Amino acid sequence: MDIGERLKQHRLQLGLTQEELAERSELTKGFISQVERDLTSPSVASLEDILEALGTNLGDFFNEEKPSQIVFRDEDYFISKDEEHGVEISWIVPNAQKNDMEPIMVKIDKNGETKQYLPYEGQEFGYVIKGSVVLISNNEEFTVSEGECFYLDVNGTRQLKNNSNKVAEVLWVSSPPGF
Repeated sequence: MDIGERLKQHRLQLGLTQEELAERSELTKGFISQVERDLTSPSVASLEDILEALGTNLGDFFNEEKPSQIVFRDEDYFISKDEEHGVEISWIVPNAQKNDMEPIMVKIDKNGETKQYLPYEGQEFGYVIKGSVVLISNNEEFTVSEGECFYLDVNGTRQLKNNSNKVAEVLWVSSPPGF
């Protein structure tokens, strides 16, 4: 980690000169300049004084958040196959449990079916990309065909079945993550 450059970026974001930062942190302008150019390393106490003057602290300063991944490709997916039930589930956004939504891609072979999912507080959305499925929600059955979607509160069990003679594909999203 380049401490000097990060300090400089914080200072510039606040619109402070080195002299103003030095005054606020009770250090010299020359010392601030040397720290920003990585010519010297501040003591922990001096670094705390600088960070306080910048409106932050050691924990936040060193907590480098990795940028969130925006685009996900095939190689990112986690795929689970249940050959007995004729279902393949692709978690197309890995580690989505930390997000507000969890999308999965479900492929159901002819006469296949997903497991029965238990209720939780949330909502789910499904879009049938290919084929058709029967959505069983709270013991009610709904046929959802290609190009159609479903949206429901998850206050009961849910399951998808493919009663057709061809593979069905469904984009299924839960919020909060529940798969």
